[in-house]
Amino acid sequence: MANLKDIQRQIKSVSNTQKTTRAMKLVSTAKLRRAEELAKRSRLYAEKMNQVIAEIAGRIECSKIGGIENRCFTAIENPKIVDIVFVTADKGLCGGFNIQTIKAVKKLLKEYKEQNVKVRLRGIGKKGVEFFKYNEVELFDEVTNLSSKPDKERSDKFIETSIEDYKDGKIDALHIIYNGYKNMITQELHVNKVLPVDTEDFDCTTTQSSSMLEVEAEDEEKMLDALVNKYVGYNMYYSLIDSVAAEHSARMQAMDTATNNAKDMVKSLNVQFNKARQAAITTELIEIISGVESMK
Repeated sequence: MANLKDIQRQIKSVSNTQKTTRAMKLVSTAKLRRAEELAKRSRLYAEKMNQVIAEIAGRIECSKIGGIENRCFTAIENPKIVDIVFVTADKGLCGGFNIQTIKAVKKLLKEYKEQNVKVRLRGIGKKGVEFFKYNEVELFDEVTNLSSKPDKERSDKFIETSIEDYKDGKIDALHIIYNGYKNMITQELHVNKVLPVDTEDFDCTTTQSSSMLEVEAEDEEKMLDALVNKYVGYNMYYSLIDSVAAEHSARMQAMDTATNNAKDMVKSLNVQFNKARQAAITTELIEIISGVESMK
């Protein structure tokens, strides 16, 4: 049976770990409340942004013979080069949060490889970047300290390369993959194809009857270009906000589980300690009784 001092040392070590995980859980809970509120407000803005671009683009689509000619609204059947942007956390200790995103990226990479499509992989977040570098997967671009602290200016600058390359015909599609916030205990994986913009759901009858917008013919291209920049830029920024809320949610759950596991381990070690102490006392009593008997 283990030495009493060794068991006491283990109890102390696990108890200290329990205090740390409990503190990390409280910190993540506090951060989650702020991130959750920001994510909810940003989601409303993102939904309105998508509605506006769908309404304007739909109106132009329905008013022009042959539809929109802008490349950002034209489906490309046989893409040659695509951009995949993924968002992971800069830190660990958040359960399977990062690995879910990485698995989704690997799956999409495999699909495009089977189609002989070249992929430019662009990473946001230290954990995902380190994973793909370790596995010798080439990264076209990378950035850290952005997923943990979403910044609109840095986000726009990062995604601008993909937007311009798409307009110039250097790439044929743009995907954004991230693990988003659903509720306090659930994260939701998103694999979004943001370029080209999907025009299949545009309803000419509904658009023309419900829209109050009037678009001048000479302003169409300029407006669509500006809308695409806003649309893709905000989708990128929203994915960062949604991801950081999901990260805090996942870390809160992971630390709660770790705290409960540590509590159970301390309880088990205390039982083990008591048994060892009782065994030691019994052994001492037997030795004393044996000594007394031998003296008779």
